[in-house]
Amino acid sequence: MSHPGQMWGGRFRGTLDPMFAEFQKSLPSDHVLAFADLETNLAWSEALAAAGVFTDAELDRVRTAIDALAEHWAEHGVPVEDPAEDVHSLVERELTDRIGDLGKRMHTGRSRNDQVATDLRLYLRERIHGLLDGITDLCASLVQKAEAHADAPMPGYTHLQRAQPITIGHHALAHVEALARDRERLVDAFHRMDRCPLGSGALAGTTLAIDRDALAQALGFTGGPTRNSLDATAARDHLCELAFASAMVMTHLSRLAEDYIFFASQEARFLAFGDAVSTGSSLMPQKRNPDAMELVRGKAGRVLGALMALLATVKGLPMAYNRDLQSDKETLLPALLETEACLMVAAMAVRNADFDVERCAEQAERGYLNATDLADLLVQHGVPFRDAHGIVGAAVNRAVELGVELQDLPAGEAKRLLPQLDVDLKTALAAGAILRRRDVIGGTAPDRVRDEVERWQILMGEWSSHEADGLEDHDADEDHAAGDDDGHDHD
Repeated sequence: MSHPGQMWGGRFRGTLDPMFAEFQKSLPSDHVLAFADLETNLAWSEALAAAGVFTDAELDRVRTAIDALAEHWAEHGVPVEDPAEDVHSLVERELTDRIGDLGKRMHTGRSRNDQVATDLRLYLRERIHGLLDGITDLCASLVQKAEAHADAPMPGYTHLQRAQPITIGHHALAHVEALARDRERLVDAFHRMDRCPLGSGALAGTTLAIDRDALAQALGFTGGPTRNSLDATAARDHLCELAFASAMVMTHLSRLAEDYIFFASQEARFLAFGDAVSTGSSLMPQKRNPDAMELVRGKAGRVLGALMALLATVKGLPMAYNRDLQSDKETLLPALLETEACLMVAAMAVRNADFDVERCAEQAERGYLNATDLADLLVQHGVPFRDAHGIVGAAVNRAVELGVELQDLPAGEAKRLLPQLDVDLKTALAAGAILRRRDVIGGTAPDRVRDEVERWQILMGEWSSHEADGLEDHDADEDHAAGDDDGHDHD
């Protein structure tokens, strides 16, 4: 007698230890693959019919049963606490209840190894679309901020020390650049995983005359079928790649969050977060805490950890499938969902952040941010830059002693320290003048910032359609399946 209800129980007579049975069960996490699993079951059944294993009438019964089960789960949800071992067992049992032995025959020539590999790629396609949409939304919020503040000065920083004036718009677009690279990474990862493992069997391929090209096309894989059955069932580098792309997104979100948290501090007071994304203190009535951005910054660690966990899981596995891989999905999928949520929250926080333009402009004139421009003025008057650097350093020291900015040096001091110059320092070293001088591609000059805003608006108009990247929206119904992670497969 085989293990009751187990797909693999033919050789076994005893029963699993209850504790181990619970330990190895994955349905609570891999139920999110339920609709993708129905999709692979239908495509495989069509391939079986084309190979002469199913009759047209049997295929019609299978199709009707799958449609009915999908409709039922769409309305009632996938049962997370079901006794089934995993989502594949659940689907097979439910279909067998509806169409009898035909539901069991659907597994002909197929393994859970190639089945879950295919399910997961289908599900990941939808998650990538969600991440791309999140990046687009956040970038749109930042571009709007840049458009509104293209010419608004603020202090720029290196080493968290005031360095040179920039515009608020230039700062916003810096984060857009980073996020756009993240988007490119996700699109590249999509194309590399856009191949169909179904038909690879457990590790050696199927014995049936399956048209794998047609099977891949039926499931929407534009890259065709995978070319090696061992690799198809064992490969998880596409998961690691998505984990890295997500970790990089979260690293960039954390950097954006850190900037905005500092800008909102009482010490900086460059911006204030609105009520929609702030909370207060249960003790201190005056507090307005930047909780949205702090949570984004904090959650980055979990996503970075998922990348390391995946790499550690796959680093020593022999070909082909090993049960260690059960943990790949429950590691990756929460990280993808976390990243998607953080993108939405970060966009919300940016939209609800109001810059104090007057204070930013005032502070852009303080802290000797114009020292480099003063050195450049000396260079224009024939002083070698290295000498000009030393001359300006001495002028800064004297300004600090007098408690004034460089542009406010008394006339006598300015003539003594800077005899090479005969210019109005207030005009030449004003923040607006400094910004206008950076009139090169990539510079912070307001006109350049406006040009970049226009360029990004055009690019994001193209982003709005995934087809522009060669990514076709997929009709998988994964959104019907509640849950944050995924789990189990083996043969």
